[in-house]
Amino acid sequence: MRVLLTGGGTGGHVNPALAIANTIKMNDPDAVIAYVGTKKGIENKLVGKAGYPMYHVEVRGIKRSLSPSNLKAAYLAVTSPVKARRVIKEFRPDIVIGTGGYVCWPVVKAAASMGIPTALHESNAIAGVAVKMLVSHVDRIWLNFEKTADSINPRYREKFLHVGNPVSGGFSAISGKEAREKLGIADKYEKMILSYGGSLGAEKVNDAVLEVMKNYSSRHPEVLHVHATGSIEHEIMTGLFRDAGLDKHPNIELLEFIYDMPVRMAAADLVICRAGAMTVSELAMCSKCAIFIPSPNVAENHQYKNAKVLADAGAAYLFEERELASSPELLTKTVERLLSPEGAAEAEGMRRNISSFASPHANRLIYEDILKLVKK
Repeated sequence: MRVLLTGGGTGGHVNPALAIANTIKMNDPDAVIAYVGTKKGIENKLVGKAGYPMYHVEVRGIKRSLSPSNLKAAYLAVTSPVKARRVIKEFRPDIVIGTGGYVCWPVVKAAASMGIPTALHESNAIAGVAVKMLVSHVDRIWLNFEKTADSINPRYREKFLHVGNPVSGGFSAISGKEAREKLGIADKYEKMILSYGGSLGAEKVNDAVLEVMKNYSSRHPEVLHVHATGSIEHEIMTGLFRDAGLDKHPNIELLEFIYDMPVRMAAADLVICRAGAMTVSELAMCSKCAIFIPSPNVAENHQYKNAKVLADAGAAYLFEERELASSPELLTKTVERLLSPEGAAEAEGMRRNISSFASPHANRLIYEDILKLVKK
């Protein structure tokens, strides 16, 4: 089987695609898989490390405000499907699968017009632009949340299949003890905090975590704190980190991006992060105690909605950026309580509750449906 995957812009689009790719390879070692992205997207780092060949198609989103870049975006909207057809003719896929981002549109649309089976996966509660634009063209749309169907044209409900979120097998394949041993920290630290704001970074998350590092992590050498800044924020955050003298604390580690997330997450006792659908699914699979700082700059405020569902179920803490801006100490106090002996019962309850949101069969359901689509 030959499979062409596409999706890009953020790790939230790329990681589900890689989880699908790895599932296909696990079930069919002879499968030939390739990936289509843009030249500047995070997919170039992630896909290369995963070992899959890359093709590129240039495409841009149209800005809502008047902007000269919209002229280039309009031009690419016309030319990108033509370039996508060339890639498809060269690779000769049996199926083309998209997981979000503007690059999905020309690739999946071209494949559908050529009579090749096509599928999309939507991980968020509110369907993205690519899914809404392609719904009439594709054969299947896999949904993480059942209610996502409400945000897509109801005429195409027969194409929807609720499967959950595909998650890398690594997120359930290693225990916390094994992960700490693999990282070489089993005998060095009593607890571990993992924090990050996404593949590109998030200024407000970095600011909030910096306060935790200053007022908690630096004063607790028995706690390892690993934070990923994201690519855009890395240089600025590194400067602030050094100015605060945090580089002198061996228990605080600053990274640009975390490539071994399944291992780091398995080792962590507490995770501070955004609330994208993929992140929520990974944390649920690992049964992790989590504090969400959802991004307010996303369509339909879907990260807040994701986090609110878990917070209402006692499965996580939810702090909005504006809360932390007005009360910077709030996050530090919560971290301190959850990692203290007094907060152990609460943290354990959160881990138990979040595990009920896991989708352990998503990968299998998607793979079985891929076989049906290819056969059909």
